[in-house]
Amino acid sequence: MKNHLTLRELSEDDKPREKIMQHGAGLLSNAELIAVIIGSGQRNMTAVELGQRLLNFYDSDLERLHKVSVDELCQNEDLKGIGEAKACKIIAALELGSRVKHQKKTMVQIKSPMDAAAFLSQEMFGFEREHFEILLLNTKNVVFKTELISVGTVNASLVHPREVFNPAIRQRATSIILAHNHPSGDTTPSSNDIELTERQVQAGKLLGIEVLDHIVVSDCAEDYFSFKEHDYF
Repeated sequence: MKNHLTLRELSEDDKPREKIMQHGAGLLSNAELIAVIIGSGQRNMTAVELGQRLLNFYDSDLERLHKVSVDELCQNEDLKGIGEAKACKIIAALELGSRVKHQKKTMVQIKSPMDAAAFLSQEMFGFEREHFEILLLNTKNVVFKTELISVGTVNASLVHPREVFNPAIRQRATSIILAHNHPSGDTTPSSNDIELTERQVQAGKLLGIEVLDHIVVSDCAEDYFSFKEHDYF
């Protein structure tokens, strides 16, 4: 016995795929967009209804849903009908949307450490682990791309200059800004942070790619630590 309803079996008014073709994706609800992604629902439940159930479970918070793992979606008893394939599609689609949003946020000119901190506090908002990233800048100090270098405890042995400067060389960055977050909210640099910074600054001098700053951020844009402001280099 067939145990799910496909998009083709919906009434004409309930076919999100056809709505996209006729009117564009902008007119679809979040549940309808999820329905297009997953393609089918389950027994007595359309793909749109399953999409709405998923949204309801996460209080329609797409940021929260974006952080969910495949296992969490598949093993949730309240979300029967979402297997590995559907879960992977949902997570992939949300990640793609996040990257589009991120791409639009770049091309910001950095005139001060505060500018960098404001940019990074959005970039790293809500991270529960330490992320080490670099901002790639052109000759006008405009950020044209960010690169994730490592996830986990930041220390000099894990963040090697070759991982930091490879993307800068490859993409012809004039200068870079080092950045990482402290999930605890305390942006005071550790001894590892200081050692890592000194190492990267020296490598940058040898390669001719200036390290403009190292910014430690929390979720609050006003709470940051700039190595440059504190005369570490």
